[in-house]
Amino acid sequence: MKRYEEYKETDVKWLTQIPYTWSEIRFKYALPMVTAKSSSDVKIGLENIESFSAKYIPTESVYGGNGIEAKRGDILYGKLRPYLAKVLLAECDYNAVGDFYVFRSNESTCKATFAKWLILSDGFTQICSASTYGAKMPRVSSDFINSLYIPIPSLAEQEKIVRFLESKTLCIDAYVAERERELQLLDELKESEIANIITRGLNPDVKMKDSRIPWLDSIPEHWGEERAKYLFNRENRPISDDDDIITCFRDGQVTLRKNRRTTGFTESFKECGYQGIRKGDLVIHQMDAFAGSVGISDSDGKGTPVYIVCTPKRDDVYNPYFALVIREMGLNGYIQSLYRGIRERSSDFKFDVFRQQCLPLPPIEEQKAIVSHIEGKVNKVNSLISELEAEIEYLKEYKQKLIADCVTGQIDVRNI
Repeated sequence: MKRYEEYKETDVKWLTQIPYTWSEIRFKYALPMVTAKSSSDVKIGLENIESFSAKYIPTESVYGGNGIEAKRGDILYGKLRPYLAKVLLAECDYNAVGDFYVFRSNESTCKATFAKWLILSDGFTQICSASTYGAKMPRVSSDFINSLYIPIPSLAEQEKIVRFLESKTLCIDAYVAERERELQLLDELKESEIANIITRGLNPDVKMKDSRIPWLDSIPEHWGEERAKYLFNRENRPISDDDDIITCFRDGQVTLRKNRRTTGFTESFKECGYQGIRKGDLVIHQMDAFAGSVGISDSDGKGTPVYIVCTPKRDDVYNPYFALVIREMGLNGYIQSLYRGIRERSSDFKFDVFRQQCLPLPPIEEQKAIVSHIEGKVNKVNSLISELEAEIEYLKEYKQKLIADCVTGQIDVRNI
């Protein structure tokens, strides 16, 4: 796309230059902050705005006192964790009871529709995020926002930029939504194929028999059934000084935490109760097994006491097969049905419960053949999933760049 013919230096902190015909103005003059209390019954809370969606979702939350008055066309901006870019162009009069700043555009200078895209741009988001205060609940101050210079094109250019972005982002969002549906279908296909094979085997014409397993109506006639306590030993190994932390993820991967991510976890100052985990161990997350957190460790390390770590008790037990079986018990809702707690995350799939469960027991060679077949299928599906995820990520990044380039004058949309 074409750029403007001439540019000039700017006081806008996140830009080096803007088009020569554009002006710059402090935020507080283009978008004065609203401080009046609201009397509207239509409440909206910060947690009810989806990031980057500009979508109104009412809240049932009860807050003390009235929130800030927000009139139709005002901009609501989530000052808490500004990197989330929670921005809403009000569709009617709101009672902004969440942690908001409300800005009312000076339409003679900066249209609210243009300002919404400007505030959503990466440059604005990043500079606000860099200025936050408060460790647990980082927020950007109103003084900082009000002091910022922002780029301002003519009103006619603002309208063209808004029309262009609305059209382009609508197409991008539709394409992303389509790809995300494809991702969901692929994931469902993968899980369905796994569930079918681990409970019926590889022969579609195999003769079946009734099962005494609660979550299975039937199994192949030549398969056995056995309680987990006769199949597995529970390990409780000591840890070594050089053991790194292992995490059991909901997608079934059990690996060293550093192999996936290091943020978003609760850190312990004292590693009380940690246990040794070895490559090949069957690991079950007591709190998260219902969501699929079951798998085979690919590394040596240590894990919290919330993990059930098992090794085969007999020669006819192949851990990778049973990891798939137990994970299916979680994904089909059976493990959750065993919970005794009131809250989902307060209930454990304890070893005493697990050891009483009846499991299908194919011949050992068939267990291995099933796992090998599934791995081949899953690898192909995962390859397609990775391609789709990369495409989606590219489209989202392109959308962000397009927004930033348009609202800062790095591309000229006047004749598009």
